[in-house]
Order: sequence, then C-alpha cells, then structure tokens
Amino acid sequence: MRKLAVAAFTSLDNVIQAPGGPEEDTGGGFRWGGWIVPYADNAIGQAIQELFSQPFELLLGRHTYDIFAAYWPHVQAHSNSRTIADLFNSVPKHVATHRSDTLTWQNSHALEGNLVDAIRALKHQDGADLLTQGSGDLVRQLLAAGLVDELRLMIYPIVLGRGKRLFGDNALPSAFTLAHATFTPGGVLITRYVRSGEVRTGTFE
Repeated sequence: MRKLAVAAFTSLDNVIQAPGGPEEDTGGGFRWGGWIVPYADNAIGQAIQELFSQPFELLLGRHTYDIFAAYWPHVQAHSNSRTIADLFNSVPKHVATHRSDTLTWQNSHALEGNLVDAIRALKHQDGADLLTQGSGDLVRQLLAAGLVDELRLMIYPIVLGRGKRLFGDNALPSAFTLAHATFTPGGVLITRYVRSGEVRTGTFE
C-alpha cells in the first residue's frame, strides 16, 4: 500500500490560498496572493528539491491542476524551475474533476466515481507514493476520510486573517509524529509530520 503525503505552504493561521502570485486565486476577495515570494531563498529551494527527490505521482484538485497545467508545461529550458517542471510533466497526475475530457496535460487521469473510494483504491495499487500539492478542497476531504499519511508543511511567519484554509472542522481526529523540522533564515518552518494513530487525551488532576 502506498502512502499519501500532503505538501502545503501555510501561514501561521492555516491559510493556504494563492501562495505563489497575486492572480493565482482571488476567490473571496483575497488580496494577499504571492505571500511566500518575499521568503524565497536557497533553503526553501533545497527543501522543495528534497520534497520531489523521491518517486511520486501527483494527486490534484481541479483548480490546482488548471494552475499547474497552465504553467509547468511552458517552463523554459534555462529556468531554475526546469528540473521540477520535467518531473511534473512526466509523472502520472490523478485529478479530481467532472470534466475528464479537458485534461490535456500529459499523463493526466481523472478519478472516477466516489472520490474517497477512488483515492482509497489508488492507494492500494502498486506504484510510487501519492503527493498532493495545494488542492485545498481535495485535502480537506482527504483529512476528513483519514487518508493522509504525511503532512509536509512549510509554515510561514505571517498571519493573513482570511482566506482558504488547510484544515476544516471535519478533519478526522488523528495524531501525527514530527519526523523532521528545520527553519530558514527568513523564519519559515519546514516540517514533516507522519500519522501515528488516534488522538490521546489525559488529565493533570
């Protein structure tokens, strides 16, 4: 059984909307798009390279898929992002969508039937681990169904106050173990949490 990891850029208050640019996602009047850009440095670049250093297949929501499909196939050969572009263009991409006929990015496949059942079946197949990037609506469904094995979070030292959030109120209560943590000169926490079972409670009495 292969694992499913969720990778996300998040603010201190759990916002994941439009990290990469002003026009990425303006839904709800969000005006802080591009909030990770001022923190970009070599440490962030290295962490991203490490994230994609192991074999993976992408699992994406439709909105994130459209953003990626409009960008990654067109990255120029001399760009610093070329290595990631080559990976993203070549790996299988599993997409939560009702418009399967519009998946024009190479190696893209629509998830069919009930979404949770389709992803659970996908996890039971042979192959590389599954990696979800962005895709907030999809991630919240994965968390509610208890399908997330790892959280790969880059936590930025800002509070955005509003915007689409990583965790909703319906996430399945789960315990995670901190498997790795470091920080960048700009104060970004780079973390890897591995699911470790049920939530435990106690009392100080």
